[in-house]
Amino acid sequence: MTPADRDAVAVSIVVPVRNEADNIAPLIAEIVSTLGSRWAYEIIYVNDGSTDATGERLTAMMKQYPQLRQLKHAAPAGQSAAVRSGVRAARGAIVATLDGDGQNNPGFLPDLIAAVEKGDGHVGLAAGQRVGRKDTGFKKLQSRIANGVRNAILRDGTRDTGCGLKAFPREVFLSMPYFDGLHRFLPALVRREGFDIAYVDVIDRPRHSGVSNYGFFDRLWIGIMDLAGVWWLIRRKKSTPVAIEVR
Repeated sequence: MTPADRDAVAVSIVVPVRNEADNIAPLIAEIVSTLGSRWAYEIIYVNDGSTDATGERLTAMMKQYPQLRQLKHAAPAGQSAAVRSGVRAARGAIVATLDGDGQNNPGFLPDLIAAVEKGDGHVGLAAGQRVGRKDTGFKKLQSRIANGVRNAILRDGTRDTGCGLKAFPREVFLSMPYFDGLHRFLPALVRREGFDIAYVDVIDRPRHSGVSNYGFFDRLWIGIMDLAGVWWLIRRKKSTPVAIEVR
């Protein structure tokens, strides 16, 4: 990718990964095949302190795909931190995210990106909503309970905040208060800022290989303090006054 190409990037795909070496090549190939030439795009993999061959696989793939970039955390910092690092480094005005284990199908990226574009500045988030989830029955139950509690308290109107498939304007994301677990509360925080949310049903699928390296918010006791904090932020939101410069 030449300097001119980098300046022309419209969409940045951010993929947080930790110890996903065997999933690197097939997922990148799927992303590239899906996006084609519809947008000028880049793919940013955020290597969150991996201890396997993830870094080496990404370095090798960068020779094949000039639109691929790799960021690396010296030590694991968590999924929210990895997503934030990727968004901060992104050159595109629109950022789309997906998990690096292959469970999120890149085939839905165009629908998410297009939903933000069609929103004409009013849509602050296009959120994937999983159908046919491939998790265990216990994890599905945990998620259902936590989503119900979260929606009852925050009233974000979202049935599934845990899906990694999302798209949003970069500046909207960076305007959000940062905390660990932010990516799970984007619908509530985007609504807090006065933006609309577009929803896209996506088909879940099994991960290509390996095991999950990030914890689930759907263990409610882990996210209870964040839930209370986001509720407080929403309650304390004040309307932004219109400032007119006097000359």
